[in-house]
Amino acid sequence: MSIEFAAVTGHDVTTITCVCGNTVGDEGLIQANSEGIPIHIRGDTPVPAGLAKWPEDGELYTLCPSCGRTYRDTVIEETGTAPVAFRVDVTAGPVAEAIRVHWGLST
Repeated sequence: MSIEFAAVTGHDVTTITCVCGNTVGDEGLIQANSEGIPIHIRGDTPVPAGLAKWPEDGELYTLCPSCGRTYRDTVIEETGTAPVAFRVDVTAGPVAEAIRVHWGLST
């Protein structure tokens, strides 16, 4: 099995162009935990139901809500490459629910 890589400029996770073509400026990318569940990034409010809390180890991932590919931020920041770490189902279950909650809070 070969590893897929997203395009990334420099070592900046905000510049990822997912393997599926999605970007921050297109359908958006979401900060997630090691299970691919979007995290609550505002530390000044309680974590809404459905979202994960900020990881205690600080390990962040970037989730493509279009296809479920997930990228490990530290790999991108350290190497300037964006290999797909894993994939999650964005159409059902806790990840899909967390994506809905995330976008609901962002509007």
